Amino acid sequence: MNWLKRLVGNKTGNDERDPQQSNAYDRIGGEQTVRAIAKQFYMQMQSKPDTKPLLDIHRAPISESEQKLFEFLSGWLGGPPLYHQKYGHPALRARHMPFKIDDAMRDQWLVCMKAAIELEVKDPQHQQAIYSAISTLADHMRNQ
Repeated sequence: MNWLKRLVGNKTGNDERDPQQSNAYDRIGGEQTVRAIAKQFYMQMQSKPDTKPLLDIHRAPISESEQKLFEFLSGWLGGPPLYHQKYGHPALRARHMPFKIDDAMRDQWLVCMKAAIELEVKDPQHQQAIYSAISTLADHMRNQ
């Protein structure tokens, strides 16, 4: 998580977290903001006709996927490692291998995530840092 720590930084110097762990979770608003990103992500996916193929690969109820995304993002951004505690190591690429993820699917995912980040994260620098990092992660998910 050093990449995100370098991008967001700790201007206060009072970080009680492990110094190897990002503090982005707290800097963007903690649980409330991370939960809002996950919710907004799926709202975006459900409201955009261009992301229907992405929506179609998600199992109903979508609230389960939303909760898992929140849990993953919580730990990924330096907050409580909820996903890891509940399910073990995320192993994202392996967990997504059953789904055809090509450039178009990655781009649909990123459209939804970019909108969610821009709507829920207030600081433009934090938006940019998170989107840049998550774009690299999304690109790694491609398997086609």
